[in-house]
Amino acid sequence: MNKTLRVLLANTVLIAAGVAAVGSASAEEVVIIAPNAPPPVRYEAVPAARVGYVWDHGHWRWDHGRYVWVAGHWQAERVGFHWVPGHWDAFGPHYHWVPGHWA
Repeated sequence: MNKTLRVLLANTVLIAAGVAAVGSASAEEVVIIAPNAPPPVRYEAVPAARVGYVWDHGHWRWDHGRYVWVAGHWQAERVGFHWVPGHWDAFGPHYHWVPGHWA
């Protein structure tokens, strides 16, 4: 194998390794698990629609051993996507928070 091809191959491997390292660092996720079910949802008045935004309803957040209400808020719209609200899923005797996301 000539020197040029070896250098090109080595650079390709280094770039691929760098991209993999950056991708794995940003994929880190915090998992929230609560020992009991959240309280009933609080119903909030939804404000009038805003162009370019979607309403993210309020939800219960597990914080230092107790549930705390997080009020609803506007999310800037992403063209070509729809907002999937966060929710609590039963996981055996515990509850797991699934964060809201764009799909």
